Amino acid sequence: MSSQIDAVILAGGMARRMGGDDKGLVELNGEAMIKHTIDRIKPQVKEILINANRNQTRYAEFGFKVISDEHSGFLGPLAGMITAMGQTDADYLLVVPCDCPLLPLDLVPRMLAAIEAEKAEIAVASDGEYEQPVVLLLKPSLRDSMKAFLEAGERKVDFWYIKHHFVVASFADQPNAFVNVNTPEQKQRLAIKITQ
Repeated sequence: MSSQIDAVILAGGMARRMGGDDKGLVELNGEAMIKHTIDRIKPQVKEILINANRNQTRYAEFGFKVISDEHSGFLGPLAGMITAMGQTDADYLLVVPCDCPLLPLDLVPRMLAAIEAEKAEIAVASDGEYEQPVVLLLKPSLRDSMKAFLEAGERKVDFWYIKHHFVVASFADQPNAFVNVNTPEQKQRLAIKITQ
């Protein structure tokens, strides 16, 4: 029996380095950043959730359920993950940020294969050099662990997943897959890269 996999796109941050602009809605080559992300993952998952803490009406226009952090105060990606884990009954939840428009088209099958090979609870993507802490495939049953971690004042995703049986899924063959946009300058460079 194949595993059911849902996804959450994290768009709940404050985007301070983007001058406060909502990163998921910033245009890249004529489309909202999140639209590029949706297009990359939609064929790979059953349902998509969008985690957003502002501009929820605009995010809803993409046709997917929009969820806001159940913890107030913009507590970071863990808060969005916790909320999404409580909204899915899938076997696994794919977590991706809204500002990675070049995500691998084989992201889910490779991460799932890595989990199954190691009988792990979590797969974290790597570009071959660095782990990508907000590109994860994980079991929603880990929600209580993540919630306790966040409520203890912790914020770093990688500090949480190292407490569990995790595996690194390498995408060294796609080194640009996880290029993201945190500043207007990075957006400009990425726009050029996409058109090449």
